[in-house]
Amino acid sequence: MTAKRGKKAAEPDKASKPAAQEATPKKARTGKVSASATKGAVKEKIASQTVGVAQPAPGAKKGSRPSAKSRKRTADGAGADGQNPFRTTMRRSRAPEPATMVIFGVTGDLSRRKLLPAIFGLWQDGLLGSAFNIVGVGRQEMTDDEFKDYAVKALQESKETDAIQPGSLEKFRELLFYEFGEFGEDEVYDLVGQELDRAEAAHGGRKNALFYLSTPPSLFEPISNGLGRLGLADQSEGWRRIVIEKPFGRDLDSARELNAAIHATWDESQVYRIDHYLGKETVQNLMAIRFGNAIFEPLWNRGYVDHVQITAAEDLGLEGRAGYYEEAGIVRDMLQNHLMQLFALTAMEPPAAFDADAIRDEKTKVLRAVKPIPLDRVDQVAVRGQYGPGSMDGERVPGYREEPGVKPDSRTSTYVAVKLEIDNWRWQGVPFFLRTGKRLPKKVTEIAVVFKRAPLGIFPGGLERNVLAFRIQPDEGVSLKFSSKSPGQEMVLREVVMDFRYDAFGAQLESPYSRLLLDALIGDATLFPREDEVDHAWQIVSGILQAWDVRPGKGRTPDFPNYAAGTWGPEDAEALIGPDRRWRRL
Repeated sequence: MTAKRGKKAAEPDKASKPAAQEATPKKARTGKVSASATKGAVKEKIASQTVGVAQPAPGAKKGSRPSAKSRKRTADGAGADGQNPFRTTMRRSRAPEPATMVIFGVTGDLSRRKLLPAIFGLWQDGLLGSAFNIVGVGRQEMTDDEFKDYAVKALQESKETDAIQPGSLEKFRELLFYEFGEFGEDEVYDLVGQELDRAEAAHGGRKNALFYLSTPPSLFEPISNGLGRLGLADQSEGWRRIVIEKPFGRDLDSARELNAAIHATWDESQVYRIDHYLGKETVQNLMAIRFGNAIFEPLWNRGYVDHVQITAAEDLGLEGRAGYYEEAGIVRDMLQNHLMQLFALTAMEPPAAFDADAIRDEKTKVLRAVKPIPLDRVDQVAVRGQYGPGSMDGERVPGYREEPGVKPDSRTSTYVAVKLEIDNWRWQGVPFFLRTGKRLPKKVTEIAVVFKRAPLGIFPGGLERNVLAFRIQPDEGVSLKFSSKSPGQEMVLREVVMDFRYDAFGAQLESPYSRLLLDALIGDATLFPREDEVDHAWQIVSGILQAWDVRPGKGRTPDFPNYAAGTWGPEDAEALIGPDRRWRRL
């Protein structure tokens, strides 16, 4: 198929086109619309509706102002003066340079559900600067106007879209352009280059560009090579960066081959391997709470921590992704990237500075220190499963093998739990248990640091372990579980939970993609895994895959399905965590 500029493919007779319709794209390409659009950028709003009326303090003179202590809080946590003290620290100052974002695979599911709403949210909040536009590239033939309609409809239907301000969609669509073509042909990259040339005039002489590969993994290398052949990775006229979606390779060898292919065109500093889990507020708060408070870090070691549990549970089934999932399975889809990143962040040493290289250095050290898993010991430290029919919220749901597109004898795993050990001074002897699965009772992701019991039990009854839990989704927050005396004459202890929720900040949390896209546009790579991180994560996971997929061995293949939909996984997972420990019921 030959690449062709979409707007020319269906361009109507200009003489018959209304003047207003003619003017729109021209204004956008000169940047005038971008500038005007941001004039109406949404400023931070703090609700001012008072839920109580401030009264003078007892003894105060009539007509005097109420004291600070007597002021009532507003509905979103703000004081009577309209200020929420939590929100005064929220950053609104980061803004990227003028740039063009090029999305390959823009008509795909990820772009429609996540990327376009995230970009729209950033733009509507005034965080994308005064000159920004989007070029969508896809293999679906459509004109510029058809693409604008497609994007607007996606924003209107998306659950991720922020509250749409009046007139915002009309202004946002003026930033959108579309190029149609095959990713293996040079012509489509030539057209992208022409779009950057047009943006150069509008953006003040710079050709800054962020290329986002929202495509199947098989297209990562062809697109990277195509951009390189046409000189679009060259930074002599502006910065150029490339964002690559997961999964980054199928195993260790393919990941290394892909890294080598990418680096044939791009320097490592230009490559952003995205893992949306790292954009979540609680993941970043893990570092803030641990390294910003004196009470946690001294306990963060083998002297006080019994074990760590990292759980990423999904209640959904395949949702029409059988083609991808039959190839990837739960290990490649979740364990190799999301859970290994959470594991590294939890176990890393304090970085020398809060910057990309220092943090990624420490994460890589953790992955390098993971105790190797011999092939003949994999089944002692890892459990796999596949869900069968079951019940979710009182309704019957099909088993994995009954899902559309799945083979009736499929051996693909939908559940995995592993026990990792770290050979360093901090964590020697402390197991890290990671589990993830589909069709579990609820959707929840959590990191739980489980502390050792008090050394001497002076109270009647046994004591439970203290737990510091970071809830990553759905209700982001942090909780600390500890023992406290129950009211009454007797010394009876019970567990209580001190809970922090992000509602306290009185603001809706931005989507992880919003945070990560803004970071990539600014050039902050802190939350993007580096090449060596990906390599070491694959070294850990490939051993498990090799034992299961390549050398399953007699008697080591579980009888799938081995857990019912709506339960917490196979029984073997309970044995994995040990007799004196138990998985948290979330």
